[in-house]
Amino acid sequence: MKIPNRIQPLVDDGLIDDVVRRLKSGKEADVYTVLCGEEIRCAKVYKEATQRSFKQAVQYQEGRKVRNSRSARAMQKGSKFGRKQQEETWQTAEVDALFRLANAGVRVPQPYICLDGVLLMELITDGEGLVAPRLSDVTFTEQEAVEGHDIMIRNIVRMLCAGIVHGDLSEFNVLLDAKGPVIIDLPQAVDASANNHAESMFERDVNNMTDFYGQFAPQLLKTRYAKEIWALYEEGKLTPQSILSGDFVEDTHSADVDSLLDEITAAEDEYYDRQRALKERD
Repeated sequence: MKIPNRIQPLVDDGLIDDVVRRLKSGKEADVYTVLCGEEIRCAKVYKEATQRSFKQAVQYQEGRKVRNSRSARAMQKGSKFGRKQQEETWQTAEVDALFRLANAGVRVPQPYICLDGVLLMELITDGEGLVAPRLSDVTFTEQEAVEGHDIMIRNIVRMLCAGIVHGDLSEFNVLLDAKGPVIIDLPQAVDASANNHAESMFERDVNNMTDFYGQFAPQLLKTRYAKEIWALYEEGKLTPQSILSGDFVEDTHSADVDSLLDEITAAEDEYYDRQRALKERD
């Protein structure tokens, strides 16, 4: 096929030999299968901000670090340079997340390079070497659904332990190869500790997975993994080996404000009594 203009620089640099076909067109990027020597890989071409249909992108960019203060100021002002830096931050967020997650043991595509808005990475294939199907295109037995859900929960825990929340996780952003699920599409990934929306995004990610697998194993719909995992994370107790039950009981006890005020008043009275005693002694 004709080589897209955005991919041509990678061809000129010898990183890509040929473009096989367009694999899909998504809300933030177009994806192509490409030939690199004897290997078939995947080239993700990010769309410009004016072409993206990803909603509420500002929420996802909250808490992201930039290279220097000049870039940060320019991004805040919305200058031409700032918009360019914001685009670069958006485009490099995925490759950064992929490297971090791969190192944390999360099943994600292997990234190779991100150049001029094109991410070159591993092509996920099934047992026959064909492009792996999305989770949404596969049906499961009840037992397979329970096992698949457990694998996804474990991957999500590893992600959170690495400080990352996917932010848009669903059955449409997971591929299924011969070894199991592989998480894809991470340009909107957020910093779990620096983004004020991280908890709600995390809960939505987990619940999306539970709702999907719950179609085949209804008992999963009664679980509350999102609340349980986030509570452990906030307490600093979450590890990739954490034992999870899927149960969570929220604390419904309201704070006893009157008793708290009484304790504060008593502590103040005690303080002033000590001060008066010291003055009288002097």
